[in-house]
Amino acid sequence: MFKSILVPFDGSQGAEAALAKAAELAKLCGAELTLLTVYRHHSLLEASMHMVRPDEPADLDDIMRSHAKEVAERGKSLAVESGISEPRAFVKAGPVARTITGFAKEYGHDLIVIGSRGLGSLEGVLLGSVSHKVTSLSETPVLVI
Repeated sequence: MFKSILVPFDGSQGAEAALAKAAELAKLCGAELTLLTVYRHHSLLEASMHMVRPDEPADLDDIMRSHAKEVAERGKSLAVESGISEPRAFVKAGPVARTITGFAKEYGHDLIVIGSRGLGSLEGVLLGSVSHKVTSLSETPVLVI
């Protein structure tokens, strides 16, 4: 049925629920499971502050990338605990929904399993949730948990 399942993972309860369901499906279908953690670059304001005070704070992109790697590794550990023998985890920077859908298309995933609500933000409240955007943009089937 499915050969390659992508799970966007931000460490939220919704992402954990999506990962659990994706692991069940992967075991049922014998599919590969891939996790993707996406972080956004800091704003122009934050970048300008970094230029004024280059030592304070440290490079925000490096901090965000490091945190995203920790989140991805946690997701990978949860997948192993769920019985997935070789889950893969990736970290990418960019606009979240477009990065998820582009990754799924580029690597040939045939299903995206995503939580209905992630960590969220004010932008998410004003512009719509990431899961809604993914379902709107994706050429790959999307299962929202």
